[in-house]
This record gives sequence, structure tokens and C-alpha cells, in this order.
Amino acid sequence: MSAQTDIRPATLSSGLTPDRGERMKQLWHKSTPYWFMSPYIIIFGTFGIFPVFFMIYLSFHQWNPVAGLQSMRYVGLENYVLSLTDPMLWQTMWNTFLMALYSGIPQHLVALPMAYLLLLLGKRARHWLTTAYFLPYVTSTIAVSMIFFVMYSKESGIINLSLAWLANGSMTQWLFGWLNNLLPLGWVQENSLIRYSVSFVVFWKYVGFNIVIYTAGLATISDELFEAATIDGANAWQRFYHVALPLLRPFIFFAVTLTIIGNMNLFDEPYVLTRGLSQASTNGMTISNYLYRIAWEWLDMGSAAAISWILFVVIGVFTGLYFWFFGRRGLGGH
Repeated sequence: MSAQTDIRPATLSSGLTPDRGERMKQLWHKSTPYWFMSPYIIIFGTFGIFPVFFMIYLSFHQWNPVAGLQSMRYVGLENYVLSLTDPMLWQTMWNTFLMALYSGIPQHLVALPMAYLLLLLGKRARHWLTTAYFLPYVTSTIAVSMIFFVMYSKESGIINLSLAWLANGSMTQWLFGWLNNLLPLGWVQENSLIRYSVSFVVFWKYVGFNIVIYTAGLATISDELFEAATIDGANAWQRFYHVALPLLRPFIFFAVTLTIIGNMNLFDEPYVLTRGLSQASTNGMTISNYLYRIAWEWLDMGSAAAISWILFVVIGVFTGLYFWFFGRRGLGGH
């Protein structure tokens, strides 16, 4: 009896049985990593997850942010109906699609052979040139766009000045004299040129990124395959077409997918080149620019949220179609 009275206080003195204390200790050890991760989870939830669900909620409401949250009014699908029946939305969607094509397709048509040429060079030259090609990608988009804005200037831009020099030069006038009838060209002012002007800036900035991707992909191909093709009599073009391209399919699929997503979200370049949309012509505004104007100039956050989800669906459709037609081959399937 005395032995039992001695054991009981020992087991209950802490208020926990040995089994329960062990479980609490194990629970604490298991939860410790989540405590360390909690700052990231809180920040990601606040600035990543919450805005997504708030945008869904907002797309069914009419809201002027200046008037405060109390001005939010439920309108159902009205924002989606108004957006889908807005001619300007489809015009900006068409502009975005054309700029994505004009800038996206040349990126890969240039990047693929350039990456292969870099492979044929020595390592030292390859590293220097790869760095040079990649430099525009890591340069600020705003800075790049501002430089091209100066170059595109109608009166004092280096492009128009160079064309004028060619048109009036004693040795070049016979070939370029007809340019005098067109100069000065409004590269970012005229509807007929602004898409090409913006697309060239996007091409120039991102072609180096694709060159790096394809160069990395070519580095994974065994030299023995190229040597075997050379022994069989294949020239440089045949080695590129029959050896390099088939083995680069996963890298091409990855790079083109990024191009589709990035170009359909095009905002910075047209915004800066048109000086904050103040000179944006009908053909110079992308859907992201139009969304910005609705949200921050017209303060119609509900319609802007609806357009953002429409854009999300469009990008998903384009990406899904690309994956459907090229996904298996791009990922190495048959």
C-alpha cells in the first residue's frame, strides 16, 4: 500500500502521465519546423493566396477603392458580361496576340541556331558571348524601354537619323532615296508601326534568355553523338537538324511555354514606349495595359478583376493547346 502511495505523486506531480508527456514532446518536435516556416507561410498567405481569392470575390462586385470597402456592391456576372462585350477588350487582346507572335517566334528562330553556333566555338568565347547575349535579360525593363524610346524618337532618334543619312548620302542615295518620302517615321506614334516597334524591344530583351536555355540544353548532348554523325558524313547543318533539334525538344517546350505566358502578360514595354499610355494608339495597348487603365485611371476595380481572370483563362487555353499539340513530343514522348 505504501509503495502505491509513493508512485502516485511521481506520476501526477507534473500533471501529465508518462505516455501523455511523451506524446506532447513528440508533437512539439514535429511542429518545430512549421514554427520556423511560419513567417514565410504568413507572408505568402497574406500577399500570395489572399489576393487571389479576393480577386475572385472582387470580380463579382463593383468597387471604387477611393470610396472605401463600404462602397463595394455585388453585381454578379455583370463585370464579366460588360468586359466580354467591350470592343476595346478584344482589340487589346488582338494587339497582345500579335505582339506575342511578332516577338516570340523570332526569339526561338534566332536563339536555336545562335546556341548551336556558340557550341561550335571554344569554351572561352562561348562563355563571353553567352554573357553578352544574356545581359539584356538582366537589365531593367524600364531602362531598356526608355533607351529604345529615345532611339525611336521621331525627330532626334538615332534610327530616323541613320535612315535620313542613308537616304541623303552620296553613296547610298541611289538605294535608299525613297525613304525621304516616309521620314520621319513615328515608330511609337503610328498605328502601322507601333506593334513592330514594341515587339522588337521584347525580342531584343528576351532572345538572350532563350539562347542560354538552348546552350544549356546542347551542353547535355553527348559529343559522341555529334562525332558519330560527322563520321557518317553529316555536315554542320545536318548535325543541327538531325541530332541537336530532336534532343532539344524538352528545352524548346519549356522555353516556348515561358514565352507564351510572358508575352501574353506584356505590360512594361508598351507602357514605357507610349509614355504611360498617354500616346497609346489603338494598336499599341495590350490587355494588361487596358486592365491597368481600368483599375487605376478609371478606378473600376471590379471590371479590372474580371478582365484579369479572363486573361488568366486565355493564357491557360493557349498554354493548354500548346501542351496538347506539342507536349508529348516536347517532353520526350513519341
